[in-house]
Amino acid sequence: MNHKFPILIVEDNPVSRRLLERILCKAGYRVTSAENGQEALDLFEKKFFPIVLTDWMMPEVDGLELCRILRKRAFESYVYIILLTAKDSRRDIIMGLEAGADDYLTKPFDRAELIARLRTSIRILKLEESLKKANEKIRIMSVIDPLTGCYNRVFMTKCLSQEIQKAKRYRRTFSIIFCDIDRFKAINDIYGHQIGDSILKEFAQCIMAHIRKDVDILFRYGGDEFLIILPETDIKGAYSLAERLRKTVHQETFMANGKQIHITSSFGVTEFDPARSDEESSPEALISQADKYLYKAKEEGRDSVAFLTPGPYCTTSRPEAVGSLR
Repeated sequence: MNHKFPILIVEDNPVSRRLLERILCKAGYRVTSAENGQEALDLFEKKFFPIVLTDWMMPEVDGLELCRILRKRAFESYVYIILLTAKDSRRDIIMGLEAGADDYLTKPFDRAELIARLRTSIRILKLEESLKKANEKIRIMSVIDPLTGCYNRVFMTKCLSQEIQKAKRYRRTFSIIFCDIDRFKAINDIYGHQIGDSILKEFAQCIMAHIRKDVDILFRYGGDEFLIILPETDIKGAYSLAERLRKTVHQETFMANGKQIHITSSFGVTEFDPARSDEESSPEALISQADKYLYKAKEEGRDSVAFLTPGPYCTTSRPEAVGSLR
């Protein structure tokens, strides 16, 4: 059956239209019919048709004009158009192809030839589909960290810039969490890099399981460092999440090649204030501030969360403005 590629028949002659419907339905196609080009365009407003089999000579909008209009429109996938007409001169064929038709079949048509040309159209549409899937896979690979499965640093910069622009436009805040695994170098030194990689993957999965799906975004910044963007989240909400993540990691038993390994992690939390100057609103400035609090968490003895206490935004952090919890 060819239900994946429904066909729109555009034919003003009722006898020819019914004949095409019978032939195509018998061949296993799902068919919709229109009496002219305008009706076909109206149907496209409601549903997408990957294959159009259209007559040339029709009232209101003829086959050539239908081809031209469809080619100007942006659709989710390619529309393969077969022009069906009694016109068979070289000039007519060229005119039809230049209007946007992919193929040309003269009346009276041979049923076997019609079916063969439709099979050709399906092969081309399937090729286009496979190319789209391949391109999508390449696009995904370009923004995904291959080891942990979360987004990579390149995509992080883009997302962070967009979140900053949105926050400034709508005067709303958001927060970021910068975190890493405590003494990760020692894990690599003691157990080897293969187990270190396994720990990184489990750590990322643990974080992803406890943040809001399709809202919060986790990125691998580099090495064992990760960054989380928390849209529509103030410093209190971000701190609360960071503390839950810290406790979860602390209590979790990580498995690597049959070995049970306990790890801890540290978190630096900061909030974006939409009132900041443009100089202070860069992704680099925000990451630098979060990294400062992550460093403070390390100074506090690791397995802790450091953050700027709620209050007026300060361009420089003061020791008394930093809170931590171990």
